[in-house]
Amino acid sequence: MRRINTTIPLLSLLARISRAAYTLHDDYETTDVFFDRFNFFTDVDPTHGYVSYMNRSAATVRGLIEAMGSSVYIGVDAEHQASGSGRQSVRLTSTRSYGHGLFILDLAHMPASVCGTWPAFWMLGADWPNDGEIDIIEGVNSQSVNQMTLHTKDGCSIQNSGFTGSLEYSNCYVGAPGQPLNSGCAILSGSPQSYGDGFNNAGGGIYATEWKSAGIKVWHFPRYGIPWNIIIGQPDPATWGTPSAAFSEYCDIDNHFKDLRIVFDITFCGDWAGNVWSSGSCASQAPTCNLFVQNNPAAFKEVFWRVNSLKVYQDNARPPLGSPSAPPGYSSVHRAIGESVSRKDATPFTRPGPRHFRHGHKGRERA
Repeated sequence: MRRINTTIPLLSLLARISRAAYTLHDDYETTDVFFDRFNFFTDVDPTHGYVSYMNRSAATVRGLIEAMGSSVYIGVDAEHQASGSGRQSVRLTSTRSYGHGLFILDLAHMPASVCGTWPAFWMLGADWPNDGEIDIIEGVNSQSVNQMTLHTKDGCSIQNSGFTGSLEYSNCYVGAPGQPLNSGCAILSGSPQSYGDGFNNAGGGIYATEWKSAGIKVWHFPRYGIPWNIIIGQPDPATWGTPSAAFSEYCDIDNHFKDLRIVFDITFCGDWAGNVWSSGSCASQAPTCNLFVQNNPAAFKEVFWRVNSLKVYQDNARPPLGSPSAPPGYSSVHRAIGESVSRKDATPFTRPGPRHFRHGHKGRERA
């Protein structure tokens, strides 16, 4: 009888299992519990947006948030003329902070590419910029591709290699000479399915962010291209190919990033979307960004996040980092002001002067 050698297949299987170094640490279930794990920011927008952030009770009554079991909805008012400080919206900040890990967001829908909008999914430390900021999904107006950016204290920069996107700026320091103020190190995705309308038309997809001492990487997978090991809950970044963005090389990651919290928000106009209004195609819609957002509620019917899942994995070989809940009085400084980037709806511009630089401008988080 012929003897079958099972040693090699067995060793191969064991190698694949041992390489799967990540285990599930946090699962943000898409029920009402999802919103229990976030603080609702209700102060004036630190980025000077034309927006009124709602607390949980008001957001629920107005239909701006909803947990559906299979997904979570996070949106804006698309029915009424805006007044006061601006259009009603939601800004969520996780109660838990994180260190090294693998953060996987599955979106059925992200805010559409609509004039006046400035949505973002990002991570932020309490002491900005010393604790760092990671912008995973961000764009404005009718932008067609995603921008991924790091904002740090001095001493962090990246090289132009190891990713599929295009490098806009290489120095992550918010006050880097030779770059517009607070640009950070920014990479634009090369995929039209990475942001807004293109992302939604492709059926949504996944953003996976790996944070290690060696660097920070971001992958985007459209719905039809999600790796099988993500689907079965055994993510293995070593098998995913070249990331959309990779931030490494000339940066001590552990010295520039710590205890970051997860943020979802949708603001309007302000220091980026508002400042580029006159230089892009949106200017034909209204004289100013604020006027358009105020008077066109129906334009924002597709401006919402629909989250299928948000999962945080941590390295088996490394103890968990971060804290379980927000300290009393925790506040966050925030969104980078209008980047000078190439985009569909606007030409590059120089950032506003120091009076707009929000170093130390904090907004209290309130439930």
